[in-house]
Amino acid sequence: MYQPHATVMGDKLWTHLKGLAPQHTRPARSVLLRQGDPATHVIVLETGSTLITLAGDSGGRKLLAVRGAGELLGELAVLDSQPRAATVIAAEPCRIHIIPAAGFLSFVDEHDLLGPLLRHAIARVRESETARLELATASVPMRLASALSRLADAATDPSSDHAVRLTQTELSQMIGASRNAVVNALKPWREQDWVRTTSGGGLLVRDIHSIRSHARTQA
Repeated sequence: MYQPHATVMGDKLWTHLKGLAPQHTRPARSVLLRQGDPATHVIVLETGSTLITLAGDSGGRKLLAVRGAGELLGELAVLDSQPRAATVIAAEPCRIHIIPAAGFLSFVDEHDLLGPLLRHAIARVRESETARLELATASVPMRLASALSRLADAATDPSSDHAVRLTQTELSQMIGASRNAVVNALKPWREQDWVRTTSGGGLLVRDIHSIRSHARTQA
């Protein structure tokens, strides 16, 4: 079963890692890591949730995964000294710690974490492959419900109404569908008040369980 980095490391090491750098706050929709950039640091996500996206040749983005609190971001690029493989965007306000690459590598060596981190990375690759298969085979309502579910599950307070700070156009790009298809999928959910449009152009998810159930009936 997939576990966040904080669980893999344990509370003591996770607290130690956070202590290597001061805490910063980043607003929703801000870019935390950019695809193609050099791997100069690792981000410790203390609170909030993020979107892991991949830019396509046409300029659109695909949603690979959603990461919540207790995760490391960008650690693989640092471990293998390669450019960033994906872009990470804050899905809501986030509190983070930015750990320089040299300090992170020393921490990994000191605490013999390379093996656990690589096993964790394999689990994440499997998760991303599942998401890619979903994009290729599932109906638009199922793809959209899945994306909203991952965002709701990773939210700081998943028990409350959750604001998805993405436009319908951005959502359509991320699930590989047209904007009209996303609008049509959202229509019955809006009518049931399971989702609302916010003043900023995003969505407010009010009943993710009903959305999931309805999407399955449209598959």
